[in-house]
Amino acid sequence: MSTPTRTPTAKTIYVTRTGLPLSFKFEWPFRHATSGADFDVLHTAITLENSEGLRVLVAVNLSATLREVLPSLEPKDTEAPVINALRQEVDHKQMEFVKSGKLVPLPFSSRHYNFKLKQWVFGKASDEEIARMIERKVYWQTRLVGGDVRLSDPTEALYVDTTTDHIAEIAAGLAQQGLFTMARRYATALPGLMEKKDRFESEMAAARQQLEEKHAFERG
Repeated sequence: MSTPTRTPTAKTIYVTRTGLPLSFKFEWPFRHATSGADFDVLHTAITLENSEGLRVLVAVNLSATLREVLPSLEPKDTEAPVINALRQEVDHKQMEFVKSGKLVPLPFSSRHYNFKLKQWVFGKASDEEIARMIERKVYWQTRLVGGDVRLSDPTEALYVDTTTDHIAEIAAGLAQQGLFTMARRYATALPGLMEKKDRFESEMAAARQQLEEKHAFERG
């Protein structure tokens, strides 16, 4: 019996380390800055899912130095690091989600890239943190979008400085706990995971409150 073909979902949910479910919409391609400055710009909308339509509009400013190490400015070479740079800024409480707002500039520069090692740098995660990320990923993708959840996304591996193989190994352990089933590195959520709704909701609420309090304090 052949395995059914998996079709990608219309929207992918990416969860921050603090537990906020996000989705991204890009206005490709990168465009050279009209101000005459030597950088390229990509406009992006980040939506805080499971909220009242809260989002932040970002102008991702790619520095000339970082542009030199990229094979191209096409999505296949830039989307994953851009998503992770934006997620990292949310983790660092640099983004404020509102119902409407002005475009926020984000320097996408050498601080996200190790030139000596020639690799992206977003922070190493422990196996425990990776397991928590997988649980949140499967829960929020299932709840907000539906369908099977891809666990072999290189973007996720890059975010926690590991490999898709290692993520699959950790996911297999979670599957043995009855949280989801796995086939070809796609997860199908089971009641054992979806019944943890209160936990995932409270984690999101706490992260959102900390983010809002930080920006409220800065506004005075």
